[in-house]
Amino acid sequence: MSRQVPTTSRPPTSAGHVARQWGEALAAVLAGFVAMAVVAALGLWAAGAADLPSGFINVVAAVVVMAAGGHVELSGDAGALAGTNAEITAMPLTVTLVGALVAGFCFLRPLRHHAVAHTGELLGRVVAVVVLWLAGLAALSALAAHDFPLTLGGGDATGDLPDIFGELLDAVNPTVGFRTDLGPTLLFGLLWILGVLLIALLVSRRTPLPPRLLRYQEPVRPVASAMLLLVLTYVVIGLGTGVVVAATQGHASETLAVLLLGLPNVSWIALGVGIGGSWEGRVDGPFGLPMPPILDAVLRGPDTSQLSTVDLSSLASYDSRAWWLLPVAAVLVLVAAFVAAVRAPARFRLWQHAVHFAIAFALTMLVVMPVTLVEARFGLSILGIGDLDSLGGEVVLRPHVWRTAGLALLWGAVAGFLGALLATGAHRGEVDADADRPADRTS
Repeated sequence: MSRQVPTTSRPPTSAGHVARQWGEALAAVLAGFVAMAVVAALGLWAAGAADLPSGFINVVAAVVVMAAGGHVELSGDAGALAGTNAEITAMPLTVTLVGALVAGFCFLRPLRHHAVAHTGELLGRVVAVVVLWLAGLAALSALAAHDFPLTLGGGDATGDLPDIFGELLDAVNPTVGFRTDLGPTLLFGLLWILGVLLIALLVSRRTPLPPRLLRYQEPVRPVASAMLLLVLTYVVIGLGTGVVVAATQGHASETLAVLLLGLPNVSWIALGVGIGGSWEGRVDGPFGLPMPPILDAVLRGPDTSQLSTVDLSSLASYDSRAWWLLPVAAVLVLVAAFVAAVRAPARFRLWQHAVHFAIAFALTMLVVMPVTLVEARFGLSILGIGDLDSLGGEVVLRPHVWRTAGLALLWGAVAGFLGALLATGAHRGEVDADADRPADRTS
């Protein structure tokens, strides 16, 4: 005698159920922000920001805001006849990645206990997370503001500047600070959290989808989860490499700062360069951002007035081991394609695997490459005439997005076909096992 399992056609709408949804959303938001704050604080501590005379908490808040897609403006004041100008556009992607993983996991966890995901309930959970996330981002934006005094004396190049500023330019206490632009911060923060929730639903293999979206599950989720596996594998390899470098080659604090603030920035550049992609940029002046010495050397280049190209050949000209990025990319992309093909239905043909994986890989690079953009500049000028060389600096790193995405499309098609070809044996084994299994009987 068969047993019937009761089902409901509509999601529960009681006040207790709604309160539980908002409580679970609050837990996801708090977990995401706390994880981001911890990683940001550790990274800033390793980079030496803990030695600032004041404002460490404000700097941590600013880094979290930037990691969540927010916009932080730099500003300065050097008196009536002198001026400071500064700007920065960058995402500390280690902080971003940790926050996305934690918030996404906590968002999905309650849904895994459901046999069916009702559209209304899913939208309610998304709305709750988005509202609470934006509220938390607004609160952090209010905290992410501070001014620092700019010390000019103490060196040969700038030893007379305090006297000049004090007596002639009315600039005894030049300062530099930062503020959050709330409007763009909330806009890009909204896009950020919506992207995190969408990607979480795409890559999760156990979270149910609403009935209307079930037809997209088979072609999308296998390749989406394989793409997440690929980019996370690069981050893990970068982490292992960084730990080895910190333990064997010194400069442990600088390496730790790179790992805790910009590990995915470097790891995903390695992925793009490995498939033939490129970036362009330069580093000019005494200032810089946490990055490996080889990347800093390429960006400084022989002529800082020109943008340097970051690709396999330019990196290998400083360190021949950079050529290993090519075979590593070939192996890891093929493994990801194999995983996607194994997880996909056996009825998919080889060309379908190739098309699905090519599109997924190209879209992945279109997402991860723009977030590696870095533009930072600081300058101090007198009478509006140029920057003082000893107090100015610029860091620029821009991806060639469409070139690299096009190469990812080509790599994805080839790897998708070969990965599906390798996976035919696994699918054949599943078919044989199903044929040997006795047919189910129901009464």
